[in-house]
Amino acid sequence: QVQLVESGGGLVQAGGSLRLSCTSSRSIFSINRMGWYHQAPGKQRLLVAAITSGDSTVYRDTVKGRFTISRDNAKNTVYLQMNSLKPEDTGVYYCNAENSDYLLMYSWGQGTQVTVSS
Repeated sequence: QVQLVESGGGLVQAGGSLRLSCTSSRSIFSINRMGWYHQAPGKQRLLVAAITSGDSTVYRDTVKGRFTISRDNAKNTVYLQMNSLKPEDTGVYYCNAENSDYLLMYSWGQGTQVTVSS
């Protein structure tokens, strides 16, 4: 069973930065797309950023220009650089993989908590 381990979260003031990491127990080299998801308290889990095997990226409008997703296939790791953080970015961040039909491939990890204070 593939394990996804997210890390890098924490408490930061508004305007600050964090870098999240997601390491997979299986190679991500051929994965169609890796994504970062945000679950705010009491809300649905939403995709905020994704990167394809060809390094194309997509971002939710609310994070465009502030977040950057990247991947290191050699380390089986996907990163999310989060800048200019806002209180509404607070929540748990998860990563997952998507196949060519954009269906989730793996069980969710434990996520990493991000708290942005105003």
